[in-house]
Amino acid sequence: MSAAAARVRVLVLDVDGVLTDGRLYYGPRGEALKVFHVRDGAGLKQLAAAGVSVAVISGRRSPMTRLRCRELGIRHVMQGVADKAAALRRLCARLRVDPAECACIGDDSPDVPMMRLAGLAFAVADAHAEARQAAHVITAQPGGRGAVREVCDHLLAARRGADTV
Repeated sequence: MSAAAARVRVLVLDVDGVLTDGRLYYGPRGEALKVFHVRDGAGLKQLAAAGVSVAVISGRRSPMTRLRCRELGIRHVMQGVADKAAALRRLCARLRVDPAECACIGDDSPDVPMMRLAGLAFAVADAHAEARQAAHVITAQPGGRGAVREVCDHLLAARRGADTV
C-alpha cells in the first residue's frame, strides 16, 4: 500500500461527504452554506507543497466549493460531473499522468467508478457500503471531520519514505 501511495502524483477529491460532512443546508434562496474542516485544508496545502496536484471532481455545483478551492489553491475543479471516471480520465490526459498515479477519496456510489479507476482509493469512515468496498483504505475519520487530512498525512508519509529510499 505504501508503494502505491508513494507513486501518487494527483489527489482527487469529492466534495459533499468528503470535504464536508455531507449535509446540505438550504435557505430561502437555495444552498446557504457548507462546512469545511480547517485541518483538511492544511493537509491539502502541505500535499500541494510536496508536489502532489490536488483536484476536485464533484457531482454538484456550488459557489462555496469554488470559493474554498480558490482559497486552497486548487486549480483543477470540475463541478456538476455525472461521470466521474470520464472526468478523471480527462484530468489525467490534461496533467499527463496515468490513473494509476492518482489517489481519490470518495464516500458514495457516484464516486465508485472513479475510485476503481484510480491507483489508490480511499473511502471516508462514514462512506456508503459500496464506496467502502471499492476502497483500498478506509479512513478512521468521517467526511468533513479530518478524513482528508488523514489521507494527506498518509500520502506525505509515503513520499517521505520514498525520498529516503
